[in-house]
Amino acid sequence: MKKAILATKIGMTQIFNENGVLTPVTVLQAGPCVVTQIKTVENDGYSAVQVGYVDKREKLVSKPIKGHFEKAGVSYKRFVREFKLENADQYSVKDEIKADVFAAGDKIDATAISKGKGFQGAIKRHGQSRGPMAHGSKFHRHAGSNGAASDPSKVFKGKKMPGQMGNKRITIQNLEIVRVDIESNLILVKGAIPGPRKSLVTIKETVKASK
Repeated sequence: MKKAILATKIGMTQIFNENGVLTPVTVLQAGPCVVTQIKTVENDGYSAVQVGYVDKREKLVSKPIKGHFEKAGVSYKRFVREFKLENADQYSVKDEIKADVFAAGDKIDATAISKGKGFQGAIKRHGQSRGPMAHGSKFHRHAGSNGAASDPSKVFKGKKMPGQMGNKRITIQNLEIVRVDIESNLILVKGAIPGPRKSLVTIKETVKASK
C-alpha cells in the first residue's frame, strides 16, 4: 500500500460524464492530514506513518496527547491513525497528505462505522420471514426455533437472533474514484460508503484490485 488518507463523508449525489451517463457518487472531504510521527523499524519495530486529521480544541486534549502533538510541532488533532505505507521513509513530520494523492480511476478500500439502528428483531436484522397474521396463529414476528432440545442443549454461537443492528466497522473494497477536486480536497467515489454524514472514513489503496 502506497496511498491512504482520512476523510469526512459529506453525502451522496450524482454526476454525468461526457457521454451523459449518470453515476451515483459519495462525496468525501479528504484531508488535509498532517504527519505527526514516522514509525521506523529501528525505533518501533515496524515502518508506518502516523497522521492527524481535524483540529481539536486545546481544552479537550489530555496532557500526554498534548505533549505528543507539541513534540511534532503540529496543532491538536481529533483523529490519529497509522498507515503502513511502503514509501513511509519518503514522508517527514509536518508533511501534509491531501486529496491529490489519489486520481480519477484509482481503486480504493473505504472503511467506516455503519449507521446504528439500535436493538432490532430477527425480521429486520436478518431478513427472516414472519408467521401467519391471523389471531389464532400466536406466531407473528418471533424468531422461530433456536435449535434442538436435549442434544446439544444449547444455542450455537452465530445463531441469527434479535440484537444490536448496525454501528459496526465495515470495509467496502474495490470502489472506484470518479473525480478528484484538488482545490477543495474533495474525492467523489462511485457508489455508497457506510456511515452517516460527517462520519470518519478511512481510504486506502485497494488490496484486491479487480482485473
